[in-house]
Amino acid sequence: MEIILLEKVIKLGDPGDLVKVRSGYARNFLIPSGRAIRANEKNKLEYEARRSSLQTAEKKRKELAEETSKKLQSIDISIPVAVSEEGTLYGSVGTREISEAILNEGVEIEKSAVRLPEGALKELGEYSVDIELHPDIVHSLNINLISEEQD
Repeated sequence: MEIILLEKVIKLGDPGDLVKVRSGYARNFLIPSGRAIRANEKNKLEYEARRSSLQTAEKKRKELAEETSKKLQSIDISIPVAVSEEGTLYGSVGTREISEAILNEGVEIEKSAVRLPEGALKELGEYSVDIELHPDIVHSLNINLISEEQD
């Protein structure tokens, strides 16, 4: 299926690119999320008419991501977690807990921006987590899981 990208998509292209993808990927993800439109004649003409506004929006999105990245540089996150007497976590720490901890530091990011390639964090210690603010801007953040003090 041919589509026109409305915003930058990793490993696919930039705004305005005409790309060929599997129909399920386009129908189930790219088109519903507003990242692409079908590449028919009507949509090609419509895209050409609003190309400059889409490019301006993409530029603003990137600038906002750069500002957020600068804010994240000064942050070190420590997340207190409940642990057993043996030192193992009750449950795990995932993207939701990490995004909430970053929000508590005054920086707002989406939960989907947190990248955990090895899955949820299940042990105490220090981890490096990637925060994808924009396809071109990925910030590495140190997360420290510490034992929650129990009274």
